[in-house]
Amino acid sequence: MSDLVATIKADMKTAMRAKDKERLATIRLIQSEFKRVEVDERIDIDDARALSILDKMLKQRRDSAKQYRDADRPELADKEEAEIVVIQSYLPQQLTSDEIASIIDEALAGIDATGMAAMGPLMAAIKPKLQGRADMGAVSQLVKAKLNG
Repeated sequence: MSDLVATIKADMKTAMRAKDKERLATIRLIQSEFKRVEVDERIDIDDARALSILDKMLKQRRDSAKQYRDADRPELADKEEAEIVVIQSYLPQQLTSDEIASIIDEALAGIDATGMAAMGPLMAAIKPKLQGRADMGAVSQLVKAKLNG
């Protein structure tokens, strides 16, 4: 069992004892997603896979919160945003835009392709370094801007 998965299990017990219903509900969502992946893919989740799952859950919550706000449903958006806070607590410290730009430049120097043809190889090179530490949608926009500019 990975350290991150063990930490989440321990936090679930703590939330149960503290009767923190909101945090407990979000941790249970995380646990069920881990279990679903383990069963579907017949694997034990390591820290890298756990981070990618949490990153995906974070993206889903952000999208849902935006849609709820657009639909004038602030109570549902607030619930999604509360889940975002709990999920983010398990992700590593977010990188600054300067750190992200530095990683992009470093990876770009090692790629032979130019222009938009470099997009795929560049994203493949930087994704493992940024997983869970940056919003990959925003990173994709930065990469496009660098390749076009």
